[in-house]
Amino acid sequence: MKVCAGGRRCAWIARMSENRPPNILWIVTTQWRAQACGYAGDPNARTPHLDALATRSVNYAQAVTPHPFGPFARAALLTGVRSPENGVRDYYDPLPANARTIAHELGERGYATAFFGKWGVAERDRAAPLVGEVHAKTWVPLEARGGFEFWEGFEGGFLLNDPWLHGTRLPEPVQRHGYQSDVIGDLVVAEILNPKSQILNGDRPWFAVVSLEAPHPPYDAPAAGVERRAVTLPTNVPRGGDVEAKAARELAGYYAHIEATDRAIGRLLAAVADDVIVVFTSVHGDMHGAHGLFRKGWPHEESVRVPLLVRGAVGSNPGSRSDESVLLVDLPAMTRAWAEGRAWTCTRDRAEISMPSVVALPHQCDRAWSGWRSPERKEVFNTDGSPWLVFDLANDPEERRNGV
Repeated sequence: MKVCAGGRRCAWIARMSENRPPNILWIVTTQWRAQACGYAGDPNARTPHLDALATRSVNYAQAVTPHPFGPFARAALLTGVRSPENGVRDYYDPLPANARTIAHELGERGYATAFFGKWGVAERDRAAPLVGEVHAKTWVPLEARGGFEFWEGFEGGFLLNDPWLHGTRLPEPVQRHGYQSDVIGDLVVAEILNPKSQILNGDRPWFAVVSLEAPHPPYDAPAAGVERRAVTLPTNVPRGGDVEAKAARELAGYYAHIEATDRAIGRLLAAVADDVIVVFTSVHGDMHGAHGLFRKGWPHEESVRVPLLVRGAVGSNPGSRSDESVLLVDLPAMTRAWAEGRAWTCTRDRAEISMPSVVALPHQCDRAWSGWRSPERKEVFNTDGSPWLVFDLANDPEERRNGV
């Protein structure tokens, strides 16, 4: 690529003159619901960097996760195939080693591919605590890394501070000190800004995934110095009891992690050239006391709707809003189109959502279910086909009146 003193603008001109495919960056968070952004109107969310990104992006305001639980959603996001068809039916099911992912697709198109951060779809010890060093140090073997040419991250563990990393350059897990979003973001920045990097600065276009656990619990974990503040609770959180108290306490920590992670994302975006296509999203949300419920797996808006910003895609209109029924399972197809210089358009009028199985953890959804959501309506069914929930989203966005 040509080099000149014109910085990002010169890099953009050089790539266009060479007809080089665009570099593409996915930033994927965990448990960050669509409502919890400043640009979405949330009075609690301090997200100046994402708000700035939104002014330069298409805001897919109706985007939903196909499955509001981590492993199912991550498997679908990587493969473009819904769970359980992609091989992940149970919470502990690993992504099959022969699963075809977006990394394979773009690698075949000449891209260098890299993954940084939380993986979340490898083999795990069912007897080990979900939070802590055992899972944080779980080794993800080369054949289980989804075809990414470079891979440096961790399976899980929810250590929002001082994470353990292993991978291509780290034959053993190594602990990195600091807030996890900062550690992972700064690692990627170092590669983007390093002219000698063989990961993101070679002769090939690159595709990178930055995967962060925040703002996943534990919500009381330190958030890089961001103080917890009192929050304004949504009106669909029941008042006057334990639910209200727990929601207020958890959300104070949740929004602190959102603010800290927005800041880390801001540093990352400052290092990314203007011609890089940037995606920001989350694998699912969190109920946080809405309807008296907590955590995820539920078909309610707080659990299934996710933020989705796309900056710089072919044919996009910066600062615009789309109400298309986009699913996270669409991202591989969207990314393939961008890599080939094509625009992508959603052709469905409603999005299929489901939970393939029950996850036997506290506060999670108590049943498997399937259903669909459009911007105006949602219908959810039990496994025997009987209706469970029906909501008129156009007139009842807080889902207060079940039409069953």
